[in-house]
Amino acid sequence: MVLKNVFRSTVLGLRTWSVFSGARQGNTVVPAFKQPQCSFYTNWTLTGICKRDEILLNQPVRQYARPSRKKQEFPSQLQDLHPSMLKHEYASVPLAQSVDDVVKKLLTLELANHSEKLRLKEEQLIAKVQRDENDRSSTEVKVAILTARIRNLQEHLHKHPKDKANKRRMLMAIDRRKKKLKVLRMTRYESFEKVCQELGITYTFPPEYYRRVTRRWLAKKAFCNKVFQEVQKQKAEQREKQRAEGAKGKEPTSSTEPQETVA
Repeated sequence: MVLKNVFRSTVLGLRTWSVFSGARQGNTVVPAFKQPQCSFYTNWTLTGICKRDEILLNQPVRQYARPSRKKQEFPSQLQDLHPSMLKHEYASVPLAQSVDDVVKKLLTLELANHSEKLRLKEEQLIAKVQRDENDRSSTEVKVAILTARIRNLQEHLHKHPKDKANKRRMLMAIDRRKKKLKVLRMTRYESFEKVCQELGITYTFPPEYYRRVTRRWLAKKAFCNKVFQEVQKQKAEQREKQRAEGAKGKEPTSSTEPQETVA
């Protein structure tokens, strides 16, 4: 039994070796498996080296690249600030106009940073809506300051949309401005209209419902409205009946007795 198993294993080994190595015909060896030809579908990774076909090095493997989309330019609120304008702290100094050109560059917006330009823009918006020259704490002035900050954050988020911290600050500033405009609209409507017109603010009324709209809630609301309309119809019919009964009761009764003639 042992010799039979050894003989079988040796015979099977020779057969498998002859299958993978090929059969000998005379002095030439015929391979059992021919080498596959190289093509784009079989060798799409372009890692193998084929002798018969050319290697397609310049052809892309898979087209994963998406067409680039250009972002629309966001209009900046600092575009109207000319570089020759003086900074806010030097605008009231008379000697700032007669200094040297090199010093004047330091006093103007030509070499100013973003925060200095933003401060000058805030002062321009405040001058449009303030009640008097010394007004710095009214609701109109606070709305103007918040408007300048909101527009600055909107411009920043257009370039960096993943900045979550500044997005949160912008939403908080919008809520604060909305509350102040609501109070101003209820107390001083004329100044409210002036602020919205001068600052270019579009005031939108808050939504009627803040809750999430679902199918169940919509069906319930429609059913309640239908029930309310039916109840109003029934009440109107009852009122008409009561009016008709009251009108009948007030009508004078017709007398059938003959009137006595005076002799």
